[in-house]
Amino acid sequence: MSYDVIIIGAGMSGLAAGIRLAYYDKKVCILEKHYRVGGLNSFYSRDGHKFDVGLHAMTNYVAEGTKSTPLPKLLRQLKLKVEDFALCQQRMSMVKFPGKTLRFNNDLDFFIQEVADNFPAQADNFQKLLKTISEYDALALDANPISAREVVGSIIADPLLIAMILCPLMYYGNAQENDMEFGQFVIMFNSIFCEGFARPQAGVRQILDVLVKKFQDHGGELRLRCGVQSIQVGNGRVESVLLDNGESLTADKIISSAGYVETMRLLSDYEPARVKYDVGQLSFVEFIMVLDRELAEMGYDTTIIFFNNSDKFSYRRPDDLVDVSSGVICCPNNFHFESPLPEAMIRVTNMANFDLWNNLGQEEYKAQKAAWLETSLEEVVKFMPDFRDSIVYTDVFTPKTIHRFTGHLNGAVYGTPNKIKTGRTHLDNLFICGTDQGFLGIVGAMLSGISMANLHVLQKG
Repeated sequence: MSYDVIIIGAGMSGLAAGIRLAYYDKKVCILEKHYRVGGLNSFYSRDGHKFDVGLHAMTNYVAEGTKSTPLPKLLRQLKLKVEDFALCQQRMSMVKFPGKTLRFNNDLDFFIQEVADNFPAQADNFQKLLKTISEYDALALDANPISAREVVGSIIADPLLIAMILCPLMYYGNAQENDMEFGQFVIMFNSIFCEGFARPQAGVRQILDVLVKKFQDHGGELRLRCGVQSIQVGNGRVESVLLDNGESLTADKIISSAGYVETMRLLSDYEPARVKYDVGQLSFVEFIMVLDRELAEMGYDTTIIFFNNSDKFSYRRPDDLVDVSSGVICCPNNFHFESPLPEAMIRVTNMANFDLWNNLGQEEYKAQKAAWLETSLEEVVKFMPDFRDSIVYTDVFTPKTIHRFTGHLNGAVYGTPNKIKTGRTHLDNLFICGTDQGFLGIVGAMLSGISMANLHVLQKG
């Protein structure tokens, strides 16, 4: 079977690329090795409970009528309406460090005042940072990487404020240990603080259902449980794609959202020496708890807390199975929903070590999940009401789970720290979209797919 474009992976970026191409009458096939779409942002059921994976909140929320920001741009490109995602805004989120709390909602002026109230000596410097951010072209595909710590540190003089700004941006979209590429910093700062958080009433399936329907309505072909065994290479091009079932497909162009290193390993002429990009090291563990009562009944209506238990913030692969010194606490019901979610739930995310989790035997793996849940919650309840007596069900996923269901080496949620912004590889007709292209988060992933489809297929004719 021959196509104009084959897309590897039915995550957000792959689906968005597929919609864009199918709309312009390209013959497109998306290959997904799992039985469900979504990749890093998907959903599952267990013992009657429905869970989202990946989605805490959708960033980049803006009021209807705003035109120049990422969310309206992607809606226009995909011929969708904002109502299609049924987004509900957050209530209030926080960054909490010892002795300091910065609150933020979907109003930048509110956050500016929070910074001024908590760090009065840095109020003017923070305005200078906002000006620097607004003037920086973070989407330039040919920009040289520069250190966010260096740029921000040259403007903000208080290390604690720098750490509190970096904490949520790193947790929600950074593949680099203890620093961040400034362009990525700008993208994440805008998406979280200048724009904001929202969540579809029905969770991530709302978004995925809309994307799949749009793709198929335009004639796109989606093949689930259809893994790629290898990518056959010859004369500097991809010649064919060999599937796990032995079938061979051809296409003029291939777009892969599987990750750069992961895609290179599929090549029939794969040579490790040619892969000049590091494998990502950063992964996470997430504890998902179902409660028998709403957190609002305990007087807690915060949407998301990014916490750290010391003045210094360490964002790196931990030496132990889990690092509970910092993390994210997400309460999916604390958005402005039209009606409450079916169950009260809380999700806690901490940094974790893939190698250590991957080397555990089955029984020890189960035991460590239970033990680290307890250890993590001891830290979490310092930042919110103690809800532990209300837990009725728990599920845990680890870096090993992430690797199993996404194929990302090391369970690296945000992929390689060295992003390939142009999406180009050494092969003329193979391109990268998604995490390793460099636009992160749900909106970022969709924009990545759109951008690569536009740049490498539609603009080429």
